[in-house]
Amino acid sequence: MKLKQMLIASLCLLAFAAQGFASDIELAKKSTLNKIMERKELRIGLDPGYQPFEMTNKKGEVVGFDVDIAKELAKSMGVKLTIVNTDYDGIIPALLTDKFDIILSGMTITQSRNLQINFADPYIVVGQAIILNKNLKGKVNSYKDLNDPKYTVASRIGTTGEMATKRMIPKAKYKSFDKEADGAMDVVNGQADAFIYDLPFGVVFMAQHGNGKAILLDKPFTYEPLGMGVRKGDPDFLNYLNNFLRQIKADGRYDRIYDKWIKSTGWFKNM
Repeated sequence: MKLKQMLIASLCLLAFAAQGFASDIELAKKSTLNKIMERKELRIGLDPGYQPFEMTNKKGEVVGFDVDIAKELAKSMGVKLTIVNTDYDGIIPALLTDKFDIILSGMTITQSRNLQINFADPYIVVGQAIILNKNLKGKVNSYKDLNDPKYTVASRIGTTGEMATKRMIPKAKYKSFDKEADGAMDVVNGQADAFIYDLPFGVVFMAQHGNGKAILLDKPFTYEPLGMGVRKGDPDFLNYLNNFLRQIKADGRYDRIYDKWIKSTGWFKNM
């Protein structure tokens, strides 16, 4: 009797295992990774207005840190790369409606975004910094000093810069901009006291437009990992992306891209 029960139990376990295996196969078939390989094209969604991650050069080409990462990703798959130019405030809905395969657009991994999409492991960590009106030198030394109704603070709409400003500098008057360069120029032109945005942008903007016209408080006051965003329910694609990131960080490709766009300023002349 016991032997018969054990055989029945074993058969049930095998049936469940087979069912689970079949489900895994079906899930793999539906993976974005499979679709990319079938169409031989990787579609990347980005908004080319975030230096040095994605921007348009004098030739009208979209270039930058994220674009070079995307090129390496497409090369690793042996497929064509297509850049899908998308406004940042609609980039998550565009991913969810299959306008492209991945968001690779300087997107900070946040809990609210993670409720809508999944993220691969961070490929770089940045934080919010302050481009400050030059007349406030010595008066404002951190974001805490800006938390006063007498100051006007700006950032880009729909970004973590805006979130950080509203959360950490709630007493200041707030101005939002569609493009980060416009908000930073508002400080240079004396129409805002500070612009809050990611440190890499602050460094680039100051080198191009801010010398002697504004001050960069370059100690980030937030921790912000950037990641590639993908649709939920796709573990195979996430696995591929995470292994890809480990590989390029280990073999020197990532360092070359980082040095080219983050450490160097040689690309300024082509913008």
